[in-house]
Amino acid sequence: MAQQQGDEMEYAADDNEMAEVEDDMYFSGRVFGDSESESDDDDEYDSMENRMTDTSAAEARKGKDIQGIPWDRLSISREKYRQTRLEQYKNYENIPHSGERSEKECTPTHRGGKYYDFWQNTRSVKSTILHFQLRNLVWATSKHDVYLVSSYSIIHWSSLNSKRSEILNVSGHVAPCEKHPGSLLEGFTQTQISTLAVRDKLLIAGGFQGELICKYVDRPGVSFCSRTTYDDNAITNAVEIYDHPSGAVHFMASNNDCGVRDFDMERFQLSKHFSFSWPVNHTSLSPDGKLVVIVGDNPEGILVDSQTGKTVKPLCGHLDYSFASAWHPDGRIFATGNQDKTCRVWDVRNLSKSIAVLKGNLGAIRSIRFTSDGRFMAMAEPADFVHLYDAQSGFEKEQEINFFGEISGVSFSPDTESLFIGVWDRTYGSLLQYNRRRNYMYLDCM
Repeated sequence: MAQQQGDEMEYAADDNEMAEVEDDMYFSGRVFGDSESESDDDDEYDSMENRMTDTSAAEARKGKDIQGIPWDRLSISREKYRQTRLEQYKNYENIPHSGERSEKECTPTHRGGKYYDFWQNTRSVKSTILHFQLRNLVWATSKHDVYLVSSYSIIHWSSLNSKRSEILNVSGHVAPCEKHPGSLLEGFTQTQISTLAVRDKLLIAGGFQGELICKYVDRPGVSFCSRTTYDDNAITNAVEIYDHPSGAVHFMASNNDCGVRDFDMERFQLSKHFSFSWPVNHTSLSPDGKLVVIVGDNPEGILVDSQTGKTVKPLCGHLDYSFASAWHPDGRIFATGNQDKTCRVWDVRNLSKSIAVLKGNLGAIRSIRFTSDGRFMAMAEPADFVHLYDAQSGFEKEQEINFFGEISGVSFSPDTESLFIGVWDRTYGSLLQYNRRRNYMYLDCM
């Protein structure tokens, strides 16, 4: 991934924010997309005012914009602005024209699927992005509980009672309150969070200087701190938490120093360290724990043996660098997301070519998630679009969710009932929630 830190979000903000289209877009005296202060006073203001601008499913059915954007008071319609975004959004590419060259291979899909219905949009929690290529900053642990990064804080949001609480603040000094061999007892100061993973009660935050901060959300303080490397190019790009066959909880960290590290959270120890020839942007462990998908700053990904780190098979087809991967629960199918604007779906029984090539509208595929039952796959672009595919139909049918703003992350709840989408925008930053459509819709009337 790109090593520069200073200008990443300037790229996203300056080129892709909603304020770019017209200078005369005003609403209540504020320019569409203006920056907002992060001060405590503003947070207090937000807590009172955002409830008035949140959108419920009932309001959306009556015609209110799901993000609360007052199109009737702006000088451009939603349809016209959507067209402008499609024409003007600049997709970041490491390999020029990769998006154009990938189009000829894309699999036709049937749109119009209805798998998840809009439930609510809350502006009481605003997810933020630190590096424009890393979008794994939203994690749901139940259909009501979601964790996300907001500036220097990790926030828990309960959609059940509409309450937010700060779980961890890394703006100052953070040090472990437990003693474990290998833990960095001096901790860290002003950690820039690059990636996040939360599963059950375990939270792992990765940082720009190779930091790893481990915390159990039901315990006070931080349990473990580690700096994976002191290399100059040491961004923690992704973290995956999983259950090891031994019964212990492990997590795997992908780093820009070309390394993949596996940590045992029962002993709080590094258990494996594999090195590759290019920066690793994302890894995914197969459900049986035997294989790992490795993608990064190389058009070809690789499938490796989880015990030895040796390559089992190269993954050939993408035309740019990849930043996302995910396994289907059946252990046969997995997917990879790339800056060539495609998500490729693979079958381990025949890796000579991908079985489907799914195309984005605006840009790179930066997040991929499967539901725990394997029925659906979510594919998130950098902004504006999340695509939901019916995996049972061979990825031929999809539901397209569209809105406006950079996407900080997507997450299905473990029971598949909810889908959360983090939206980063200076004015309309929020958290979108969609609920799985069921046949017992009469219960919605209760």
